[in-house]
Amino acid sequence: MPKTNPNGTRFIELDNGYKLWSQTQGEGDIQLLTLHGGPGGTNEIFENFAQELAPYAVRVSRYDQLGSWFSDQPDFSDPKNREKFLNIDYYLDEVEEMRQKLGLDNFFLLGQSWGGVLAIEYALKYGQHLKGLILSSMIDNLDEYITSINAIRESMFSADEVQYMQQKEAEHDFQDAHYQELVSELGEQYLHHQSDPQPRHLISTMGTAVYNYFQGDNEFVMVGALKDWDRRGYMQQIKVPTYLTFGGHETMPLSAAARMAEELPNSRLHITPHAGHGQMLDNPEDYFTNLGEFLRDVNDGSFVPTPK
Repeated sequence: MPKTNPNGTRFIELDNGYKLWSQTQGEGDIQLLTLHGGPGGTNEIFENFAQELAPYAVRVSRYDQLGSWFSDQPDFSDPKNREKFLNIDYYLDEVEEMRQKLGLDNFFLLGQSWGGVLAIEYALKYGQHLKGLILSSMIDNLDEYITSINAIRESMFSADEVQYMQQKEAEHDFQDAHYQELVSELGEQYLHHQSDPQPRHLISTMGTAVYNYFQGDNEFVMVGALKDWDRRGYMQQIKVPTYLTFGGHETMPLSAAARMAEELPNSRLHITPHAGHGQMLDNPEDYFTNLGEFLRDVNDGSFVPTPK
């Protein structure tokens, strides 16, 4: 069997027979595995992580989860596939299998948004493999997120516009042109807060079947299977150094972030200024500097948690 470079791009075949796209870049003693958002998003938000974190000697591995654009996509119209794969337990164990097949141990795990759900679950079940945990724009439950999203909507729009959106949601008329305009406005303010153009494809690369099942029809309507996820009361079980990073103008409630920082026994909280949910795109200089310092501090033993 031909040998492959430990760095580079390759498909990794899982024990279930499906293949996941992966890429490892960078040189150094610090190993970082990233988990993308969505659900059903892609790894592309991490494309420049190895380059940006090169001053801190970080080797970055990223991959597309099952059902996402660059990896295999099961037929989710088949009820058997939905039952087998569309659940947190499957995606959690997928992380562990990828860790093994990428040859990672004593590594850092970074979860962005939905990836943060998986990162929390991984730390609780497989924490013995972690050197550190990074939760990027993800809190420990969805109740507070839903409350925050609704408060954002009410603060941005008139009562008539909010009522209009709620009516279209009740009718499941998510393709209504004006409704789409309002959702886009919310997204431009809180998902990406800066005016610079964000990376775009000519066609949608969202794993829609995965996204709709877990989330719903858009970021502001949480009606999918993920809506009841809640790990409040469990965070104190995570002992590894944990870095919490949130945009200063984003969809996740910063009050919940502060509470988590208090509950986690070994954590550091950072708020990225002038940034929305996609902090690494909105304010990359601040985001990568503070992330790099966390990785370096934990790796060399100088990590100091945020005072409680």
